[in-house]
Amino acid sequence: MALALLAQGNGLHPAGWIKTGGRADIANDVGYFADMARLAEQGRFDLFFVADTPAARTDNLDAWSRHPMYMNTFEPIVLLTAMAAVTNHIGLGGTASASFYEPYNIARLYASLDHASGGRAAWNVVTSSNDYAARNFGLQALPPHARRYDRAREFVQVVKALWDSYDDDAIICDKQSGVYFDPARFHVIDHQGEFFKVNGALNIARTPQGHPVIIQAGSSSAGRELAAETAEVVFTSDDNLDAAKAFYTDLKGRMARFGRRPDQLKILAGLSPVIGESAQEAEDKYQALQELLHPAVGLTRLAQDLEADLSDLPLDEPIPLDRIPKSANLTKLYFDQITRLIREENLTLRQLYQRYERGNKAIRGTPAQVADLMEEWFTAGACDGYMLIFPVLPDDMRPFVEKVVPELQRRGLFRKEYEGRTLRDHLGLDRPASRYATTLAQAG
Repeated sequence: MALALLAQGNGLHPAGWIKTGGRADIANDVGYFADMARLAEQGRFDLFFVADTPAARTDNLDAWSRHPMYMNTFEPIVLLTAMAAVTNHIGLGGTASASFYEPYNIARLYASLDHASGGRAAWNVVTSSNDYAARNFGLQALPPHARRYDRAREFVQVVKALWDSYDDDAIICDKQSGVYFDPARFHVIDHQGEFFKVNGALNIARTPQGHPVIIQAGSSSAGRELAAETAEVVFTSDDNLDAAKAFYTDLKGRMARFGRRPDQLKILAGLSPVIGESAQEAEDKYQALQELLHPAVGLTRLAQDLEADLSDLPLDEPIPLDRIPKSANLTKLYFDQITRLIREENLTLRQLYQRYERGNKAIRGTPAQVADLMEEWFTAGACDGYMLIFPVLPDDMRPFVEKVVPELQRRGLFRKEYEGRTLRDHLGLDRPASRYATTLAQAG
């Protein structure tokens, strides 16, 4: 199985920064992230991943000041480039929005990271899911969901074309002839599309991986189509085994229409583990976190993902069904999970914000129990591995590396050593040939 770390500050729980046994003021400390990346590499993880949004929250500041998600954070490429210098094997992935970049910028940034890391870069393609970002770029709100995905599809096409500007053997550095690169192996694209017009070429050699690995996380029909066509890693957040299996089967089943094999895509399920010497100890650790969850934070998290303000409702009464919006424009997966909890379990507002995990499968238990669940989902065909989302960092990560990883290795489910150099090697993904390779071979 593949393992990725979501390297998000002091962890993904809103109170993680309060509960950590270490420092809370680590957001701008490269050394802290370097230690975390080295610990993940010690655990032979495939990927160190940084999520992002190009925005700070600008309202409900009482809540966000208590849950400072994306309020004080590095730009991912800058942080990942620093991590390339202090690690040797682990993949380095980061989010960049196709809604607010231009293809040339992304192509150049991630090609540079792939070179700087020796072939370990990955780009998480998102369309953004909040209007805070939209307002930073001259919009009042995000464009409709379908239009964002239309743009993203064309965006990825242009980026991939730019990554093929140079052939693998184009840079010849022939001192005798005075020729630095072979002009016949340099390619200019002339893209005229609905969203982008690009006439030019990337000014950096083809990368060690050919193309950096492409990640995607959409769960809507449009998101699944984009992933089936373009993605090589997909993050999914189902908290139910049957739902995860259905997603896995559906997404891999779409790939043939795009001329792709199922093994060209790895699906990583979100997993949030809390580990104790006993299941009760792990549960107690989690409940201690939950007690620190301020109502303003819980309500704001719900409002963001449900796209509805419930703050006027009593905390200890069930939520009226007529307060649920008809559909989502931002993140459909989170929206669907909240509405399912409201409709099926008739939770009070307080119970809802304490139960809501943003979709990821949560487990509190011993190292063996965590490994049991991971083995069950992996062998059942629900995932190819896991995106590990620790509530508190680095506290919850260390016992996973020191106790769960050896158990997975003992069961023959996870590597004991890295066997390759690049992220594609770790994940068993093909290195893409240049789109011009066949033409050149025929010409030769």
